[in-house]
Amino acid sequence: MDADDLDPLKKKPQPKDLSRMSVGDLRAYIADLQAEIARAEAAIALKDKARAGAAAFFK
Repeated sequence: MDADDLDPLKKKPQPKDLSRMSVGDLRAYIADLQAEIARAEAAIALKDKARAGAAAFFK
């Protein structure tokens, strides 16, 4: 086994330095993160719906 096989395929991004951001920038950053969370939740809902449809079909 190669040592490279043990490394994760995707590395987590480094956290932003929030101390350098203004209050307005922080609020905009939070809004961007909330939009991304909503997008991820919508993708999860679609995948759950597809899985439920497949489970019903093969039941």
